[in-house]
Amino acid sequence: MPNYVVLQVILKEKFLGTGSGNLTSLEKAINDQAEKGYRLHTITTSSSGSKGFGGGGRVQATMVFESLN
Repeated sequence: MPNYVVLQVILKEKFLGTGSGNLTSLEKAINDQAEKGYRLHTITTSSSGSKGFGGGGRVQATMVFESLN
């Protein structure tokens, strides 16, 4: 029976422009689990609005990893 790991990463939108300012943290979380023998099974996201003047919103990525063994 496979084992699962669930992780959450908060992505902060850039102050100016579009896109996330810290996609490297998402990539690192995925690669760290791959090194441990897990593959990304499911990813879901939820977002929140802007946090004050000029502040970008937040996106919460919840990832489910499944063991390959």
